[in-house]
Amino acid sequence: MNSILTSKWTKVLVFLICLVPLGVLIWEAFTGGLGSNPTQFLEHATGDWTLRFVAITLSITPLRKILGQPRLIRFRRMFGLFAFFYGCCHFSVYLTFDQVFDLHGIWADVMKRRYITVGFTGFVLMIPLALTSTAGWIRRMGGKRWAILHRLIYLTAIAGVIHYYWLVKSDIHLPLEYAAVMAILLGWRIYEHYSKPTRRVQAAIPARKEQTSVVQE
Repeated sequence: MNSILTSKWTKVLVFLICLVPLGVLIWEAFTGGLGSNPTQFLEHATGDWTLRFVAITLSITPLRKILGQPRLIRFRRMFGLFAFFYGCCHFSVYLTFDQVFDLHGIWADVMKRRYITVGFTGFVLMIPLALTSTAGWIRRMGGKRWAILHRLIYLTAIAGVIHYYWLVKSDIHLPLEYAAVMAILLGWRIYEHYSKPTRRVQAAIPARKEQTSVVQE
């Protein structure tokens, strides 16, 4: 398994797979498969894939620990950048086909419609994550500060789910499914964060006992 995960061709294959949703949308656009409202179809499809890639990115850390495959970390940055890429596609469809580059109308939407406000906020939060995703930025910022900054993805995930929930009118089962997935992924991190001190204390107690016994002897 390690040889597969470390192979450069595996990374190339994963990259190509991540492009499949875009290829499908382009194909449907040329073959008339976008339905009666192509703009709405593209907005929803690119928005869905943004949330999916955010969820995939967040799943890498728990999966590498649960499956005992630390090499999975090689793909996290790629998935995160694809989340940003599809977020850009989502915003571009809104900017071009929906608003026709009407910046005043876009700003009015951001100010007046709460689902656009929170969605735009989630997109903006991804920008510094994409810009600082390289190894060079990790060195410049330092690992600790870089890790703190990249926790913004948690807020992006929450904002994306809220954006979707407020957007739909009646059928909310998909937003709730995304909410459940994000809750599990974020809940796992909360559990890990608060369980670590307990494990450290438990590990330290036997060590102290051993030291005490040695001194007494």
